[in-house]
Amino acid sequence: MEEAPKGRVLIVAGSDPSGGAGIQADIKTVTALGGYAAAAITALTIQDTQGVTGVMPIPADFVADQMKAVLADIGADCIKTGMLYDTATIHAVADVIIEDAHSAALIVDPVMMATSGDALVQSGAIDLLKVRMFPLATLVTPNIIEASLLTGIEIKGISDMIKAGEVMLAAGAEAVLVKGGHLSGNRLADILISPDGAPIIIESHRISTRHTHGTGCTLASAVAALLAQGLPLEQAFRQAHDYVRRAIELAPGFGKGHGPLGHAAAASFLHDQN
Repeated sequence: MEEAPKGRVLIVAGSDPSGGAGIQADIKTVTALGGYAAAAITALTIQDTQGVTGVMPIPADFVADQMKAVLADIGADCIKTGMLYDTATIHAVADVIIEDAHSAALIVDPVMMATSGDALVQSGAIDLLKVRMFPLATLVTPNIIEASLLTGIEIKGISDMIKAGEVMLAAGAEAVLVKGGHLSGNRLADILISPDGAPIIIESHRISTRHTHGTGCTLASAVAALLAQGLPLEQAFRQAHDYVRRAIELAPGFGKGHGPLGHAAAASFLHDQN
């Protein structure tokens, strides 16, 4: 049988009709970075750059069937999960991964709230996410707000981020990427924590902009796209970080609130630089 080409990413996440976050940002990112994006939608939202005003979950068995259809036909080198709104969805997604996709890398982006601060997960689903998804995860990618909710650790700086990452490693994740965009001050840090060595810290200056809608989704999907194409985790992390910063800098300026990133422009810029 002919071996399938690398780069297949199955995204399991919610829909953002404004195109800045969720499944739309994920697909743009994976495509821009040379991967192939397939998608199973977990929820429909009513949102724009100013906030979320409605959520309609997709039935859990329908989410599972979407995943099974893609995996049986196209397959996946990496699965990236985003918005898993309720406990039924988490159980369904975990079951499919165990039964049909155990050989694929798994990135769990524990999406809990939008950039606007609106909740994107039911409160009862947070603990289950740790129990069902973390032990399956190649990488978990919380921001500091999500990391705090998942671990109970108040995060004010790099040492707290590392401590929270170690707690999530203990919960079963192979590696944790704590995203520091919500840190106070002008210096930010994203940190990759794994059992294999010292944490890998990328520090950068804060970009003065309101156009940051979907940065977390974009970073996790960028890592997924690069892992799916065979890059090692550290290299994927570094390239994904660079891609997201370029996407923020090249944001098109759309919307009245937190606008979307420049997904395609960033990929073209990085390609020209290389």
